[in-house]
Amino acid sequence: MYRHFGEVDAAGKSPLYERVAVALSESEEALRAIGAAPVRKRRPTVILAALQDLALAGRAPALAAAYAAADGDAAADAAIDTLLRMTDSVVAVAVRRPPRPDETGRCAVLYPAIAEAARRVGADAVGLIDVGCSAGLNLNVDRVGITYSNGQSLGDPSSPVQMSCSIVGDRPVPTRAVPEVVARIGVDLDPGDVTDEEEARWLRACVWPDQSERIARLEAELALAATVPPLLLRGDPVEMLPDAVSRVPAGALPVVTTTWALSRFPLESRLRFLHRLDEAATGRAVAWVSAEGVGVAPAIPTLGDRRASGHSIIGLAVFEQSALRAEAVGRCWSQGRMLAWRADS
Repeated sequence: MYRHFGEVDAAGKSPLYERVAVALSESEEALRAIGAAPVRKRRPTVILAALQDLALAGRAPALAAAYAAADGDAAADAAIDTLLRMTDSVVAVAVRRPPRPDETGRCAVLYPAIAEAARRVGADAVGLIDVGCSAGLNLNVDRVGITYSNGQSLGDPSSPVQMSCSIVGDRPVPTRAVPEVVARIGVDLDPGDVTDEEEARWLRACVWPDQSERIARLEAELALAATVPPLLLRGDPVEMLPDAVSRVPAGALPVVTTTWALSRFPLESRLRFLHRLDEAATGRAVAWVSAEGVGVAPAIPTLGDRRASGHSIIGLAVFEQSALRAEAVGRCWSQGRMLAWRADS
């Protein structure tokens, strides 16, 4: 697993992690140390993030220095040494902290779909509810700038957070703006609080150490999110949906967003998620914007695409007056870095 991560996943993307992962795969002592972690916490991305968390905390200075110098050989030696000397600490970090996915690109998918949901309902304001919210960075979708490869742009061109997305096909994304956001709510079993020093450090640790552009963007995202911290609700996201929706002020459209979050739930829970959305829509319209793998989001058409096809479906569902209107408004690839819009707007 570690050799594959180094030679395939990190190859061409992170020379440091390529070298470190291969070195770990070749060290029987390192592999035994990794084996001290629970099975689901032994993945390279988790263990490498735990090692980097210790480096960022000043507890593994040799590893921090090797990463800063972009010295792959020194990083490999330091990573093995840290893992062997501080096995209990590495495992403790890995167990305590859930992996935080790279959210870059998700706003490029969410922004036009949220604006379209508001248009269809005639809403002048929205309340955003991000399910499986990780660090809640999606909740600032209206406060970032997005540039598409066809020359279109959305969001705030003066924002410190700027994103880019490649358009696939000839159809442009709708240029309508997201209306005023009056609530930002994150719902997750373990939501990340960007104002917490340790949580912010863990987010940094989850970024590969030689991806300087991504590191700079994360710092800008953290600074932006800290200026308007979201309301974080801790618990089963499916069961907490009605409560989250009730916290959106009257007159605003609650827009629930899921981005590659539902795949971790069994089918029964995903169907219950749909039922909870329907319950929450009693007396008011509720929209759901999703970016999930083909066939993962219940009620969202698959467009005849095959499961595990390498792309995801962008779904838009509106629950209003006991009726559900669900549509696939586009496809996306690479966690939102490529987008093909298909809906008439």
